[in-house]
This record gives sequence, C-alpha cells and structure tokens, in this order.
Amino acid sequence: QVQLVESGGGLAQPGGSLRLSCAASGFTFSMYAMSWARQAPGKGLEWVSGIYSDGSDTWYVDSVKGRFTISRDNAKNTLYLQMNSLKPEDTALYYCVKGFLRGEIKGQGTQVTVSS
Repeated sequence: QVQLVESGGGLAQPGGSLRLSCAASGFTFSMYAMSWARQAPGKGLEWVSGIYSDGSDTWYVDSVKGRFTISRDNAKNTLYLQMNSLKPEDTALYYCVKGFLRGEIKGQGTQVTVSS
C-alpha cells in the first residue's frame, strides 16, 4: 500500500528556511508525478507545488514562486520541498501527495510554523 512519510517541519523565523522531505513506499515512485499540499488552521487544502515523474517540469502556487523549490530523488524514493524566505502565512500542515496537483492525502503531514 502507498505510504508517504513527511518530515523536516518545525518552527522557523520569518525569512528563515526549512527543507521538507517525503519518503515514499508501496508504489513505483519514479513513475508518478508528486505534489506538496498544505492546510493552514481553519482553511482548506491548498496545492503548493507539483513535479513530473522525471522532474522535467514543476508548478508552484503564485504565493511561493521564487521562494520554494520542489525536487525529487527517484533513486531514494524521496520528494523534497526547499522553503526559503518563509513568511508567517506559510504556517500550515504540509503533505506530500502521489499525483500532480491531485490525489489522496495519505501521510500525517509535517507542521511548519513561521513565527518570531
């Protein structure tokens, strides 16, 4: 069965950086596009970024363009999200999802809190 385990979240100051990781198992990771989504308190799910199976193309929501970078290591079955210049509005529970800007939330997520 599909397993997605997110890690790397935590508390960061505004302007700081965090790198999220997602360890995938239970499917052929290299054959699937992957995405990051987030849910802030009291808000709905927001798609943050997506990447094609071979990493040849990526997508970002406007609010994170130029600050976040999605990447993957198909040899390690791992998805990443490098988050720089963090803002308080980036505070949310971040999930990795199998699929390109669509799919079911499988993991527990990793909490990112941006606060001074």
